[in-house]
Amino acid sequence: MASSSQTQTQQVPLVCHGHSRPIVSLEYSKETPDGTFLVSSSKDGKPMLRDAQSGDWIGTFEGHRGACWDATLNAPATHCATASADFSAKLFNAITGDCLHTFAHKHIVKTVCFSTCGTKLITGGSEKVVRIFDLRKLELDSKNKDKDNITSVTQPMSELTGAPSQIKTARYICNDELILSSCSDNPDLRVWDARTGIIATTLKTENAVTSIEISEDGKYITTADGKNVTLWDVGSFRPMETWKMKYNMESASVCMKEGKFVCGGEDMWVHVHDCASGEEIGEPGKGHHGPVHCVRFAPDGKSYSSGSEDGTIRIWQTPAKKG
Repeated sequence: MASSSQTQTQQVPLVCHGHSRPIVSLEYSKETPDGTFLVSSSKDGKPMLRDAQSGDWIGTFEGHRGACWDATLNAPATHCATASADFSAKLFNAITGDCLHTFAHKHIVKTVCFSTCGTKLITGGSEKVVRIFDLRKLELDSKNKDKDNITSVTQPMSELTGAPSQIKTARYICNDELILSSCSDNPDLRVWDARTGIIATTLKTENAVTSIEISEDGKYITTADGKNVTLWDVGSFRPMETWKMKYNMESASVCMKEGKFVCGGEDMWVHVHDCASGEEIGEPGKGHHGPVHCVRFAPDGKSYSSGSEDGTIRIWQTPAKKG
């Protein structure tokens, strides 16, 4: 029988069901007048939108015929972009759920990201290419298309080449002037100049980076590679802090407001740590029945979510510091 102190520190999260296969990506929207939203990607090919606080299901974005590896919302949470193993990325109306456009690729698409202003979309994947699409041009072109013909070979405005293996994650940084990317089979982070397509600099890591998070103010990058969780300064591109975990961590998220970071990986637990000391706060979050593939803090820092191989999403309350 658990002691009373153990019972007090053991947290019971909200458990969100609905996916039939592993969760591979989670992302929160920014805070909007209608609330904050959580979008999830799964190998079942059905990205889902939820209320970030309650975890209640809002809708499912239908249309992919393969695993969905990534999903993201634009700043006002009016549109959703998804990346899939069916060799496509899709753009959805996040309010109605309608698919607005399908971007055909020649291989698996692993990552998508809107620019800050929402007028551009980047994709990356097994072709080892980061593509930039101009959504304003897409909107103009759609006026001349048959309403039902929403799938086309859309030409990107530019292509960034030179990655040594498939693109795992790509994210806009520095007011959309730069693009940060990681590869599935090689270490390091590559910083591309979005205007010239040239790799401006490389951030060295010990292992392949499995998770990239850009802070809400754009000043910090959080990465996970092997047992390392690293916080980078965007201004200097130097690591501010690296925390060494006991297990390989697939994902990590830092909340500057709370001074905490959360990470999850192969040990199936969710860990919250104090940024200043690196010490774990409270008991680890237990309950997942498979590796934790993704973790993210909510924008207000009061809760965080985790997605696992077991196909569930769990929403946890951020613990208070010891003492």
